[in-house]
Amino acid sequence: MDSVKKKRTVKPIAIIFLAVMAAFTVLQLFNKPLEGKPVAKKIEAPREVLAILENSCFNCHSNEQKLSWYDKIAPVSWAVNKDIKRAQEVLNFSEWNYSAGEHQGKMYAILNMMQSGKMPLHEYTLLHPSAKITKKEIETIRKYTLSLSGLTSAKQEKDPHRSVEIHHNSTPAKFPVSPNGVQYTDAFKNWKVISMSTLFDHSIRVIYGNEIAVKAIETENFHPWPDGSIVVKSVWKQENFADGEVTAGEFVNAQFMVKDAKKYTDTKGWGFAKFSGNDLHPTGKTASFAKESCIACHRQLAEKTGYLFDVPMKINTERLIKNLEK
Repeated sequence: MDSVKKKRTVKPIAIIFLAVMAAFTVLQLFNKPLEGKPVAKKIEAPREVLAILENSCFNCHSNEQKLSWYDKIAPVSWAVNKDIKRAQEVLNFSEWNYSAGEHQGKMYAILNMMQSGKMPLHEYTLLHPSAKITKKEIETIRKYTLSLSGLTSAKQEKDPHRSVEIHHNSTPAKFPVSPNGVQYTDAFKNWKVISMSTLFDHSIRVIYGNEIAVKAIETENFHPWPDGSIVVKSVWKQENFADGEVTAGEFVNAQFMVKDAKKYTDTKGWGFAKFSGNDLHPTGKTASFAKESCIACHRQLAEKTGYLFDVPMKINTERLIKNLEK
């Protein structure tokens, strides 16, 4: 009697097992391998930097994948292939057709993501623990990134007759326009300063907001930011003097964020632009440049503040705490 019951129990389990195996086999018929692409131009960097990038980044952000066997089996492969395609759109070390300035900007973005713990992705390192980034490796990336700025430890002697002023760049007669339609304007120089920051590249950054952006901050109404908000971050190099004084020196760039939810759907409703040097030349060759670079960092690092860095906050207000907890 017991043997009959046992047979009846075993049979359904066997049927379920065979059904699962059959379904798994059918899934493999729809398992398209990742399309292989040649290496057009590989990033050039010191050997120790390349070793870190190849170990922790190349599997997603290049055309040189070394996937594990379980990455190639459906349905896992579907998610893996989707993540790789998205990663390649944002940053591809095998298609590194960037100028020296763009190379430097990409390295700063990479360093920011590593220092914040956003990259490599946590879910990726769970299955690929060898890709985890160490503090020592981050320091290697940091030193290399700083070296791209040509920073030195030498300090200038202060001229006692030198007036300490922040000089904006002399703007050209006709204001330039970014490839995605964001136009430079020097009107921001009369806007309210909403925040200031510095970066490890020894820069001074002043953030201005137009009336709409300032009101959104004052009322904590930036989930989402209202259309028409414009924020400009103006960047200068630091000048350091023997007595410890630090002032703004050479103009570097002005970084614009313009909120238009309908126009900039690919970048969370924000139009990004950067105008560099005294000629204010815009960053990017096509309108898609912000999708490929800017929004990647803003999405990962500033989602809780509406994708904007350096937002001044009212401490411990009930509404802000609720928004940050979302």
